[in-house]
Amino acid sequence: MLFFSFFKTLVDHEVTVELKNDISIKGVLKSVDQFLNIKLDDIQVVEELKYPHLSSVKNVFIRGSVVRYVHLPSAAVDVALLEDATRRGTWNSEMG
Repeated sequence: MLFFSFFKTLVDHEVTVELKNDISIKGVLKSVDQFLNIKLDDIQVVEELKYPHLSSVKNVFIRGSVVRYVHLPSAAVDVALLEDATRRGTWNSEMG
């Protein structure tokens, strides 16, 4: 639940989601669920010339299992919250 709780704090922030098929999509995070499925609004494909068929798409729902990375704005990351969660062992119990 650590990642789910963390991503909920980033709602309404711009993020870039890199998919396992090498497509990167930048947009405003609108929602995330416990499976780390992500809904983005106002999207832009990072390499639009390579994927012109996605230029007309404005909103996407991304299944969590196809996400490789989520690039976050550094200003939106609450480092103290993450450090506290890892100190309390939340991270280890999540991963175990």
